[in-house]
Amino acid sequence: MKKLFAQTNGMVIALALALAASSAFAKLPPASDEAKAKAAEAAAKTAHAGKVDAFLLCKSQDKVAAKVNKAKAKSATPCADPGKFVYSPPAAPATVAAAPAPAKK
Repeated sequence: MKKLFAQTNGMVIALALALAASSAFAKLPPASDEAKAKAAEAAAKTAHAGKVDAFLLCKSQDKVAAKVNKAKAKSATPCADPGKFVYSPPAAPATVAAAPAPAKK
């Protein structure tokens, strides 16, 4: 009886795994324009955060260099303040002109 139960239990698990694996290959619908716009804004925010982090690192490196040199040290490249985050969505793409007609022979 235990052997039969173990075989049945194994088959149920195998069937469940097969169903789960087949759902992993399901195709998602294309993203909506609103979702694409949100993703673009999130990417812009992430890029700006990277610029802010680089600016803060540059300032702190200049501060440490000034303490070490006991003078106002100037970095090789000046620290560029990225300013506040301002997002302006890209303009809608212009309509594509029709392809030229093929040349007659």
